[in-house]
Amino acid sequence: MRYAVPITPIRELQGEGLKSPFADQEVITHGVVTGLVRRGFFLQTPNKPWDGRGSDAIFVYSREWLPNKGAELLVKGICTDYIKHETAKPITQLQFESAEVKNTDASGVEPIVLTNDFLPSEVSELAILLNSLEGMLVAIEPGQTFVAPSNKYGDYVLALDHPEKDISAPRTDIGGFIGDEHNHLRWLPGFRVTNYNHAQRLNVGARLTSGIQGPLNYRVDSYQISVSDPFELEENYVSLTKSSLFPEESTLTVMTLNCFNLDPNVEAPVRVKNPRQDVDDDWGEGRFHTLAQAVALQANLPDIVALQEIQDNDGAELSDEVDADETYRLLILTIKQLSGVEYQWIDVPPELNADGGQPGGNIRNGFLYNPERVDVDRDSLHVVGKGNWAFDDSRKPLVCDFIEKASQKRLTVINVHLASKRHQESIFASVDAGLDGKLGVRIEQAHSIHQAARKAYSKGTSYYITGDFNDAEFSKPLAVLTSDGAENLVMRLKDTERYDYNHRGKLQVLMHGVVSPDLSANSSTNARAEYEIIHGNELIGVIPGEQSDKPSDHAYVIAKLHL
Repeated sequence: MRYAVPITPIRELQGEGLKSPFADQEVITHGVVTGLVRRGFFLQTPNKPWDGRGSDAIFVYSREWLPNKGAELLVKGICTDYIKHETAKPITQLQFESAEVKNTDASGVEPIVLTNDFLPSEVSELAILLNSLEGMLVAIEPGQTFVAPSNKYGDYVLALDHPEKDISAPRTDIGGFIGDEHNHLRWLPGFRVTNYNHAQRLNVGARLTSGIQGPLNYRVDSYQISVSDPFELEENYVSLTKSSLFPEESTLTVMTLNCFNLDPNVEAPVRVKNPRQDVDDDWGEGRFHTLAQAVALQANLPDIVALQEIQDNDGAELSDEVDADETYRLLILTIKQLSGVEYQWIDVPPELNADGGQPGGNIRNGFLYNPERVDVDRDSLHVVGKGNWAFDDSRKPLVCDFIEKASQKRLTVINVHLASKRHQESIFASVDAGLDGKLGVRIEQAHSIHQAARKAYSKGTSYYITGDFNDAEFSKPLAVLTSDGAENLVMRLKDTERYDYNHRGKLQVLMHGVVSPDLSANSSTNARAEYEIIHGNELIGVIPGEQSDKPSDHAYVIAKLHL
């Protein structure tokens, strides 16, 4: 095959910066295929030592034709700077037109081994380094710890454990990586297995016993190794923990439970916005039963359960339904079957499609309570945030007063689910890297919640603010909520126990328990509040390639408040 266009080395196509000097031009380049994915393959210049100045590899977008791994090719195509969305980092790639196979079993591409010593800890330096490695063959040696559980997509995350020095972050007993104020944006190397037959179910703390290698792929606003070969591991067994806190006279136990878009309906594909994502069977997959076990067996039948992510009766179907009575009924029935205790429920239904969340789901916060132990002041039930811009298209905090029957003492519980961090910019974004666009919204939400709590406290009622705050213990929203003598009970836990959520391998605490000054450690006795995180759920993996059956993406938390 003869080409009129001269051969351009891959390094020249990549250029010195984020964008290619050959963008939108037809080019021919030469390289060895180092990996294949569903929509193309990676091509790298053979026999060229990496000098750290730029990448010698490129992704070839080709849905019609895929070569064999290890083939040496001349590839003709249009050089493009692909930008997935307006704030995404450009990815230089080739739009495939044709190829000439020079050798079917070439060699000459040695992987670059990623280690803690090789990867800088400073975010901007790391971004520059990884950009210069984009598409290139990299490797991770055996002996590393998996710090995220397996998911249905075949994604894995590792902490690069150095045999001679401690990693620069707190670690749990099983090796989990604790994100803190200084490393919460840190990138941890991960990989995706392109063949689900090679993907394995694993829990946090498993150990990699074979090396892995593949091209460094930029996807979902982060870098991830694309692995096509099987790998070996030493599994770690994670057990679900059980609370040591039990209800008793003159106390109230409050469990916080994120129900992960719970609903009783198997959605009809024609009635949802996105059939691939919005159809599920929470009842058939056993999620109601697992959540009921958490309440009855792990949390010792708490007096109150603060629920987040409860959906209406028809789930994600696009309808006029907003009631969730059937969702609550099935959960209460399952708890009763396990324990003999019949909870009751209470909520304030959202206005139709007004509170965000999954389209059609009409997500809301709600309460279960044990009527044998507590009474409810239904006149106190209300939501916070109506008319406040910060709660537009966002879940409204639910406020209710509960009365412990034996002592007749009252507690105001505020159940929150603050604005998501889903829109936070990647640390690799070309503009405003790491920017949390919803932080100002959550701060304003926290001010409104704080005002509601102070109003209750001014009337002589203790309060407890709990739920999913979508922010860490050191964040500005939590600083607002813990002003005026209030306390975040999470801070009583050891840092290696302070987590309920796993975000790309970084364990962090997003669910908190804020108590009024009279229940805080600064009160006359700090025994008036106890707090635990019921670990396990956030550490256990699912089978890659299958729908997740996890009841929640958070651990559960529980407080015992002495009134």
